[in-house]
Amino acid sequence: MSVLFSPLSIKSVTIKNRIAISPMCQYSAIDGFPNDWHLVHLGSRAVGGAGLIITEACAVVPEGRITSHDIGIWKDEHIENHKRLTQFIEGQGSVPAIQLAHAGRKASCDTPWMGGLYLDMDKGGWKILGPSELPFKKDAPTPYSLSKDEINTVIEAFKLAAARSLLAGYKIIEIHAAHGYLIHQFLSPLSNHRTDEYGGSFENRTRILIQIVKAINQVWPKELPIFVRISATDWTTGGWDLEASIQLVNILKEIGVDLIDTSTAGNIVDATIPVAPGYQVPFAMEIKKQTGILTGAVGLITEGAQAETILNNKEADLILIGRSALRNPYFPMQAAKELNENLKWPLQYERAKI
Repeated sequence: MSVLFSPLSIKSVTIKNRIAISPMCQYSAIDGFPNDWHLVHLGSRAVGGAGLIITEACAVVPEGRITSHDIGIWKDEHIENHKRLTQFIEGQGSVPAIQLAHAGRKASCDTPWMGGLYLDMDKGGWKILGPSELPFKKDAPTPYSLSKDEINTVIEAFKLAAARSLLAGYKIIEIHAAHGYLIHQFLSPLSNHRTDEYGGSFENRTRILIQIVKAINQVWPKELPIFVRISATDWTTGGWDLEASIQLVNILKEIGVDLIDTSTAGNIVDATIPVAPGYQVPFAMEIKKQTGILTGAVGLITEGAQAETILNNKEADLILIGRSALRNPYFPMQAAKELNENLKWPLQYERAKI
């Protein structure tokens, strides 16, 4: 059997293969509620054979949304709609996971197909928050710096969102600490200029993420996994980098994090990024090598053979597929054929297998 189609067990959860659907925002919710679009979008990828299905960034508070059409789990009323997703995904033999997020200074934007610009307060926008009063880019609004009480509120919101996620049937939580959203903004010295215990030193800048993990541990069963997505580098001198990532991951591993979903960038608008097939894989490999934690590789992984090579070389333990899964919900079936694997198809589709 190929490594790509071998199971991966993490705590009490077994993922049937090493293909995960990466969180990809759909900007199609109203008031945070997942709807038929999300059911079909995520459900079809489960039908397609992926072992793990991760929701798009799910806001833990309304002001933590990137756009007003992001999904959320900031109130109990959201739970039932999330249950529709988890029950269908599990029914296809896949594991349902949720990515918990807060957009920070990248919040209050219009949907991408409407231009993606920041929304003024009188046009449906809302107050944006960040670690410091530093805008994301030149024409962006300046965020309000979070007070210590507001930081505590954010931490509590992640905890409550985790408790709701459990009730909704999710088996894995992923904390979004990447791509220039709130937690990443705290981690990077380029976006965090605070002078209190949440800014300055590495210990201070990583404090909020560590506190969020510990808060989630209070309500999330020890037998269920916790992932953290990080941007392993800002690709900018003086920013967050691989060395800091390794130092952080060693701490996260000690407090119960099971896998690092290893991405890069997103926090600095003019970063120079050497985009190429598999360009982020070396970061997953180095974090795995230096810390011993499980890692996920993401970024322009488009073929089964490419994914298999990454796993065979022990560069990562899980392959996260994004745009390739948007182009083809049945990417796992295609990869199985490429690798001469006999992947089980849904009974409803078996007549097309031969």
